Amino acid sequence: MKLNYQFPARAVKHWDTWIGDRDLADIAVAAEECGFDMVSTTDHPFPAQDWLANGGHHAFDPFVALSFMAAATSRVRLLTFVLVAGYRNPYLAAKSAASLDRLSGGRLVVGMGAGYQRAEFEVLDAPFADRGPRFDAAIGALRAAWSGEVVERDDEFFPAHGQVMLPRPAQRPGPPIWIGGNSKAAMRRVAETADGWLPFEQPAAMAVVTGTPELTAGGLGERIAQLREMRSAAGRPPEFDVCFTPAPTRDPQRAAEQLAAVLPEYERAGVTYVSIDAQARGIDDCLREIELLGKALAPSTSD
Repeated sequence: MKLNYQFPARAVKHWDTWIGDRDLADIAVAAEECGFDMVSTTDHPFPAQDWLANGGHHAFDPFVALSFMAAATSRVRLLTFVLVAGYRNPYLAAKSAASLDRLSGGRLVVGMGAGYQRAEFEVLDAPFADRGPRFDAAIGALRAAWSGEVVERDDEFFPAHGQVMLPRPAQRPGPPIWIGGNSKAAMRRVAETADGWLPFEQPAAMAVVTGTPELTAGGLGERIAQLREMRSAAGRPPEFDVCFTPAPTRDPQRAAEQLAAVLPEYERAGVTYVSIDAQARGIDDCLREIELLGKALAPSTSD
């Protein structure tokens, strides 16, 4: 099992005081040196104030942030966690992803989700009601663009006739696509088209806010087994990456102890990555958190 460090999203609101005289890249360098296998950032281009006032957060542009992290590191993978499919035309997203993957030496993982913030969709002039079928079409559009060949697609949402995109991603046929969310639709995409799954522990109260089904660590193994059966039925390899995010714990020492105790259970369930939802309130706390978690968990998660 491997480790992902999720950039502390709430740092963005107070960035100047949060980061001090350090740099975003310092976080990725520390994660790499402390044994983490992946770093990730989320995606909220223009969130509504109502959502922010009720626990929401700002975000850097994921491709820009991950590029800073990529340039300062050589090993850690780079995860968009998650890129909301409907916020961008998939051909523009494909260009950003291909550029980052090529320039990072093939380290990008494209984590994607359907999204649930109607107000953010609307302000970005992105259709909300049919975001599900558009998401399905976007996956095909991304992969078509990454081929580097002339694209001919009579697609309902993203037709293309005679266009070609270069450079190709370093990874062929393209960066892996992992699907975020606990919903049946997310699981269907993992089974039918995607390469991995990004589930997260979801208490019932939070499920009401996000609109995605609740999921406990205890029920994770059953879901993964179900997905293996679904993938086999679809004629796809039953094994796939699962990056699970446990409920966050503000105290890093306690988080390390709790995770160390449950990692064997996660591994038996089929989890390949555990994602740490960072809670640090400043860069010094962040770097200490990375070091503490790396010492406690990275040795048991190395290849």
